[in-house]
Amino acid sequence: MSLGRVTLAASVMLILAFLMIPVVIVVPLSFSDARFLTFPPPAYSLRWYHAFFDNAAWIDAAKTTFAASTCAALIATPLGVAAAYGIQYGSHWSRRYLRPLLMLPLMVPIIIVAVGVFFVFTQAGYVNTLGGLIIADTMLGLPYVLISVGADLRTFDRTQEMVARSLGMNRFRAFMAVTLPQIKASVISGAVFVFIQALDETVVALFISGGSNQTLTRRMFVTLRDEIDPTIAAISTMLTALTLCLVMIVVVSRRSSTVARA
Repeated sequence: MSLGRVTLAASVMLILAFLMIPVVIVVPLSFSDARFLTFPPPAYSLRWYHAFFDNAAWIDAAKTTFAASTCAALIATPLGVAAAYGIQYGSHWSRRYLRPLLMLPLMVPIIIVAVGVFFVFTQAGYVNTLGGLIIADTMLGLPYVLISVGADLRTFDRTQEMVARSLGMNRFRAFMAVTLPQIKASVISGAVFVFIQALDETVVALFISGGSNQTLTRRMFVTLRDEIDPTIAAISTMLTALTLCLVMIVVVSRRSSTVARA
């Protein structure tokens, strides 16, 4: 192996190690028995996990977050698949402008998106509502489905779908029977990333969530502002573990799809 490759590999490993330091520190802190965040922990216990599950406010925030994230994934996924399909195979002139328009939530700074969403939702009466959270998370998650599914459609052999249509299937049935099974890994990936994005969204949630519809990330931010509660370390550890499990689902689905195509 050349010196250049060794240097590159070492640099990448150092960067990854630096990025992982916060996670490595937070996990032990979540099992600390101390009242304040102290590293290394003087003793270990499940005290702060019990504090989370015994606190009705935290549980309500978690329910709101999971409800909004699940609904956003269920709505954004079919919309994103339809948009990606239309952009890839459509013939209308507007499709060249549709992709940049749908990608705007990723291209515009999130604080600007949050201010715009807050202004519109204030006029529509959607601030501090679950419906408003779902709409916002769907808008923010749609680009992930568009990117994931669009990449798969660009390499998909559409001749198979055309054969199915020549045998009497309409366009929708041909897509469901032929195309969708072969791009399901990208659809699953898109849905998972929509869920993760909605789960971790903080900036927009600070503007439009509150009251009985306060998200977990917003409550964590407010709690950190008021006091340093070790319960947040426990919540962060659980969210990290959940995110890791979801990413593993994406990896497994991708591998299964690659094996099936081979």
